[in-house]
Amino acid sequence: MINREAVIVDAVRTPVGRRGGVLSQWHPADLLGCTLRYLVGRSGVDPSTIDDVIAGCVLQHDQQSSNIARHAVLSAGLPESVPAVTVDRQCGSGQQAVSFAAHGVMAGNYDLVIAGGVESMSQVTMPSAFQPGAPLGPQYGPLELERYDGRLMAQGPSSELMNDRFGISREELDAYSVRSHERALAATRAGAFVKQMVPITADPQDPNGPCITADEGIREHLDTEKMAGLKTVFAKNGRTTAANASQVSDGAAALLVADRGYAEQKGLKPRARFRAMSVAGADPVIQFTAILEATHKALKMAGLSAADIDLYEVNEAFAGVPLMFQREFDIPDDKLNVNGGSVAIGHPLGSTGARMLTDLLCELERSGKKLGLQTICEAHGTANTTIIERI
Repeated sequence: MINREAVIVDAVRTPVGRRGGVLSQWHPADLLGCTLRYLVGRSGVDPSTIDDVIAGCVLQHDQQSSNIARHAVLSAGLPESVPAVTVDRQCGSGQQAVSFAAHGVMAGNYDLVIAGGVESMSQVTMPSAFQPGAPLGPQYGPLELERYDGRLMAQGPSSELMNDRFGISREELDAYSVRSHERALAATRAGAFVKQMVPITADPQDPNGPCITADEGIREHLDTEKMAGLKTVFAKNGRTTAANASQVSDGAAALLVADRGYAEQKGLKPRARFRAMSVAGADPVIQFTAILEATHKALKMAGLSAADIDLYEVNEAFAGVPLMFQREFDIPDDKLNVNGGSVAIGHPLGSTGARMLTDLLCELERSGKKLGLQTICEAHGTANTTIIERI
């Protein structure tokens, strides 16, 4: 069998909007459709040659129900012959979509595929898990509840378990969150995100209106005294607050993945290749530690050490997650989330993995570095890790 190598040819994303903010008028199918249309047009590929579209989406109800990826394909004006599928691996859905695309290419099932994700947390009904103190949702079956004897909880309360287990202080969480905003603001001002942005207006009915040019959640001025005085959300004497957790957001992202030989034959320039893709499961009570095992697996698969990686992207679901990861792998500050993360930029659940991978690729190119690793924790104790190498 001919050896096939999956590569990233192009990657784009929308700006990230706050819930109820600049992207709130966009139906999520149209938001992803706009992203797909821009990616196809920019790359110059013949849309009829796209073998599949794989999109991550977490809140698959209301406007995001019934295979939103297919609705986005039709919204984008792509040929009806282009199939699509929607996947859910919680916060890692967009990253998993890209992994599935790469796996399909490596197996010989795809030559050219689009993968990404979308989430409109403005348009769809928010589940009870997002409300502090709310009971568990109906997705937990009696046998699972019995197995864990009442210890299962939403991710917010679990963040306090993580803070306790790894000895992460409120001061560390707040300081990290300030850094996330500072780095995201600096990256925005330096033009680091320009190459990846989809031109999009706030009003879907006015394509000639002013384009949104920056992520809406990034704060220019942070009052650290006010941050320190915020009440904790999930425990009376806890450490997690609204300021050191990710933002509820809207956004979409998409990457063009191809077989390297096919891409070169078609005149497409590969930008990065996949060195490793791993998944792991761990304690569903604490929920966040699977990123550690997934990363150990990915490094082993790639034959690399943590020190070999030039840039790390660790999703900032809560500020404690990258801090936990940093301690485990002894990551220098100047390698970790160098352009900020979900605390500052926002976390539209299904698209974040694709947004982060887009930024990782662009930052490797911008900085002239070679190897990047991305990992995302996921509700109920799973995680994805991906290692890419700039070509």
